[in-house]
Amino acid sequence: MNNNRILITGAAGFIGSALILRLLENEKTIIGVDNLNNYYDVRLKKSRLKLITEKSKKLKANWIFHEFHIEDKKSLDFITEKYSPSIVIHLAAQAGVRYSLDNPKSYADSNLIGFFNILEFCKENKVKNFVFASSSSVYGLNKKIPFVEDDNVDHPISFYAATKKSNELMAHSYSHLYDIPTTGLRFFTVYGPFGRPDMAPMIFANAILNSKPINIFNYGNLHRDFTYIDDIVNGLFGCCYKPAIKSENFSSNYQNKSYSNAPFQIFNIGNSNPIKIDYFISMLELNFNKKAIINLMPLQPGDVKFTYADISKIQKWIGYKPKVSFEKGIREFSKWYLDFYE
Repeated sequence: MNNNRILITGAAGFIGSALILRLLENEKTIIGVDNLNNYYDVRLKKSRLKLITEKSKKLKANWIFHEFHIEDKKSLDFITEKYSPSIVIHLAAQAGVRYSLDNPKSYADSNLIGFFNILEFCKENKVKNFVFASSSSVYGLNKKIPFVEDDNVDHPISFYAATKKSNELMAHSYSHLYDIPTTGLRFFTVYGPFGRPDMAPMIFANAILNSKPINIFNYGNLHRDFTYIDDIVNGLFGCCYKPAIKSENFSSNYQNKSYSNAPFQIFNIGNSNPIKIDYFISMLELNFNKKAIINLMPLQPGDVKFTYADISKIQKWIGYKPKVSFEKGIREFSKWYLDFYE
């Protein structure tokens, strides 16, 4: 056991709660923050928190939860005064590409103002390590595959993606100015038990089991680099304990955009195995023993056709290697879904 105090924002979220369950085995004090908003079913968020509380009691770990918005600077000041954490894992954000088309202000509030507050928090607490969630959506109109961290990400096609790109730039400036070791992780389509209801696995599972049509965009010609939650947690866990460092070879004409003369790094974290949507649906059909009703539709605004992570950089950094096959991951997700909802 070590004496770090870790703050995790988005503690009731899909990824945040899964990471906390892992960290409880290794840490004495974890402070969780979440606003428990109603973007999706709050009961699911509370179920995740219940699992954390039960495990913390079993392990006799010091699990502390506070409910507030990260846009609320005074609440963050309270966390500083009471706990002064040394590691910050920032996973809170307004998520969802399509939702950002109709509700852009919620993204500006949480993903820009809230993110700025977290950067100030890291500066004031002189944290030893700051890890934050970015997204594969930053690659936008990039057509070169697989996606590499040094690819151009200057053409986001949703406001959600634009906020994530902004987070990377904001974080780099604070890392440079205040010498904060900072790691940004570009997540690729995370799925598994306790997943978000606004993402394809949950939407499709609900539709299949209730004999409702599934809207398949771009007429089914979509590929996603589905990454199982346990693999994502393994990558996050490794980055928690290996802060970013300055690049020794950086210069003003250095071409590697994901490195810096600041202690700042960007990593893809995915499965590096794109799955076509029709195969994804067929695996759900197999596990639920029920056929899907398909409704083919044109590409949605803000959607990309293909995601594919080059993960060689994070492999070199922490030895990250996805272990859960897509078939096994869907099987585990389907078992959980039937148990939780049926």
